[in-house]
Amino acid sequence: MNKRFITILKGGLIATSAMTILMLIAPMMGMPKMLIGKMLAGFMHLPVGIGWFLHFVIGTILATMFVLVWKKRLPGRAAAKGMLFSLIPFSVAQTVVMPLLGTGFFFINTPAPVSMFISSLVGHLVYGAVLGLVTRQSKGLEIK
Repeated sequence: MNKRFITILKGGLIATSAMTILMLIAPMMGMPKMLIGKMLAGFMHLPVGIGWFLHFVIGTILATMFVLVWKKRLPGRAAAKGMLFSLIPFSVAQTVVMPLLGTGFFFINTPAPVSMFISSLVGHLVYGAVLGLVTRQSKGLEIK
């Protein structure tokens, strides 16, 4: 298989897994539930398993964008590059996706908008850091 494809797939799946684990254990740390797979499924009237599958597909698509386009353009070391990149999907989630899912801009329609916002930011930063670290050996794989 193509090395670029393997790097992107591995980065997307591992980074999305890290973010998902954080979301699932968040309530044990006093943070709100952030079941994005369930939210996606509800919005699209699909089974919850499909919602979680789509969450991983989105994570892999974002990994593709990072490796092919953004990684070489961002400053810093691998984890910092990933974390900077993660601010893009975080911003899109807050201003486009969350309003579509009914939580409003920056979770304003939830019982705890500040903690939801912080939890989402932390989740995206974890995703980015892991993505940057997992794909750090991908020099030469990006689009020139």
